[in-house]
Amino acid sequence: MSHRFGFKGNFALMVSHCAGMLDLVALPLWVGILVASYQFDSQQAGGLVTLFLIGAVCASVLIAPRFKTLNRRMVTSVGFLTSGLCFFAASQTNDYVQLAILHLLAGISSSAALSMAHGTFARGANPHRLFAIAGLTLGIMAFVFMGATPNITKAVGGHSLFIIFGGIMAFAAFVCAVAFPSLVPDEEDSENAKQVVTKIPSSVWYGIVGISLMAVTQAMTFSFMERVGNDRGFSADSVTLVLIVLTVINIVAAASAGIFEKRLSARVVLCTGPVLQIILSNIMMNASSFAFYAASASCFVSLMIFTHTFVFGLLARLDESGRAMAATPAMLMIGAAVGPILGGTIIKFVGYQGIGIAALVFGTISLVCFIRVFQRRADVIQSESVA
Repeated sequence: MSHRFGFKGNFALMVSHCAGMLDLVALPLWVGILVASYQFDSQQAGGLVTLFLIGAVCASVLIAPRFKTLNRRMVTSVGFLTSGLCFFAASQTNDYVQLAILHLLAGISSSAALSMAHGTFARGANPHRLFAIAGLTLGIMAFVFMGATPNITKAVGGHSLFIIFGGIMAFAAFVCAVAFPSLVPDEEDSENAKQVVTKIPSSVWYGIVGISLMAVTQAMTFSFMERVGNDRGFSADSVTLVLIVLTVINIVAAASAGIFEKRLSARVVLCTGPVLQIILSNIMMNASSFAFYAASASCFVSLMIFTHTFVFGLLARLDESGRAMAATPAMLMIGAAVGPILGGTIIKFVGYQGIGIAALVFGTISLVCFIRVFQRRADVIQSESVA
């Protein structure tokens, strides 16, 4: 059954998406501040972010199968509130072990909430368009975040980043407690309840693996975007400007994903995304020219936003229960969890060029998985007829 959530419900979903996907926006600043302000090396800094993402994966994997039975409003509001409290506590310590525990708990809590939101997205009347609007909202939030946060952390100190994180999570908790939408089950849901448990098409799993591997490259590269720019001798102001331009392009990408829903083939988008990601990652990690670095970095996140919107819309049509899409945080963050620590380890032992090589490997496998999504002709016909 498809649902229309109204203004309040849609607003709560947008806020949930922005808070739950905060890592996508904040990764370079997050890692950069852990290195510059907390004096951790690249591997340690990447490890803390990875713990957050590991917690997110575990929560999403456990929560997603129970999407239809849980109190979604309670899970989202309590989850975001708990995550906010963890970040507030993180702002008060420099101890690595304490930060590690708090990062893990924050990831578990926020992802539990985000799983409820993404499962609800998938039950909407037009999941692709709704997810595109969410991406647009995230892009606007990222623009404000990137414009303000570097100046705040420079003036107040690195700990202020976690205070900002905590504030975002607390706001999301309040909005969800007041306005998170309800899903009313219908007779069709009841009749198909048994089928929902077993009938997730195999093509959906290929899509999940493909987008997860893109998330590996995304996190592995983007986590060290600020660091590679700094080590190449580009000024802090120049790198910050790139981050701001990046957020503007993200807004355009999210809006374009909605506009081109019926104008671009999902097959073309899914098969082009990994290839372009490989190219941009290698340029960013190897460029000695600021122009090439800025061009590749500015477009890097927007590529993931655009591609993932088409992946979400396609997989939501292939699995109408919403159960697979409730695992969206897992499918993104199981890859993203590996990215920061893998990237930090590669840099430590090989150098930045090693990330480009790893991107080639993951991107190739991702491309193969996306091709397999369309391998069964019945799935292609179904997706194209609905579109």
